[in-house]
Amino acid sequence: MKKIALMFTTFALMVGCRTSSKTDAELDELFMMMQGSFSSEQQAAKDSAYYYISLHMYPIWEDRGHFLYVEQALHTLPDRPYRQRIFELRRVDQNTLSSHSYVLPNDTLWVGKWKTPEAFDDLRLDDLKEREGCELRLVKQDDGSFKGSTGDKTCESSLLGAAYATSQVVIDDQKLISWDRGFDKEGNQVWGAEKGGYIFDKIVMY
Repeated sequence: MKKIALMFTTFALMVGCRTSSKTDAELDELFMMMQGSFSSEQQAAKDSAYYYISLHMYPIWEDRGHFLYVEQALHTLPDRPYRQRIFELRRVDQNTLSSHSYVLPNDTLWVGKWKTPEAFDDLRLDDLKEREGCELRLVKQDDGSFKGSTGDKTCESSLLGAAYATSQVVIDDQKLISWDRGFDKEGNQVWGAEKGGYIFDKIVMY
């Protein structure tokens, strides 16, 4: 019996090691895909329903986990971003990763700091406010991309009369497709692109 138990324990440890290795590699892969500067210029040039938007996502707190500072602005107004967040990537289970979104205090102080990520070194996670219910759940696809979305009506939003917001994303090593929308209590869309997500081509690799 002791021999059988020892064999089972050894097998379990081997399986656990393989799972852990795969898990770390997959999380690191998504983290790398999300890093860099992105642009919707090509999409905007082809379809006037879409704005020319610049998106910057750069790693911070590299000794604390998988964190990114995210800044999004109209290309013509780079110093007036309409979205600033910190994203944290986590492992949910064997097949699922998650991206959690945090709001920065005094966000105007951080405009353009994607150029100098070390500026965040003195900021603590406790200083941030998590947007609970707004996390993305992402799963790796057969083509190597990651695809995911927020929960159903879990992400509260009051922007432009919305009651909740949804996000759907597809990420690979060349682009990020993001479809953010707001809905009122009756389920009517009140903001966001109507035909599909914004296509952000990666223009600067980190």
